[in-house]
Amino acid sequence: MYKTTVKIEGMMCGMCEAHINDAVRKTIPEAKKVASSRSKGETTFETKEPVDEGLLKTAIEETGYKFISLESEKVEKRGFFGKSG
Repeated sequence: MYKTTVKIEGMMCGMCEAHINDAVRKTIPEAKKVASSRSKGETTFETKEPVDEGLLKTAIEETGYKFISLESEKVEKRGFFGKSG
């Protein structure tokens, strides 16, 4: 799994967060645990494969927000009792 964090400028309220979440889900349908935070100025989500930064940047900027950066890290999925899975 990959955890992706996207820095975004311009989110001011809960509706802004919802707009970004919708844009991520439409652009990357396999994205899981999509969450945005206007106070942190970021959106996070998980995917099985790395995402296309250019595609996501276009989708976010088409909604009227400013894409700042994207950082993706490979994370190990843990099952019950701390076992890898």
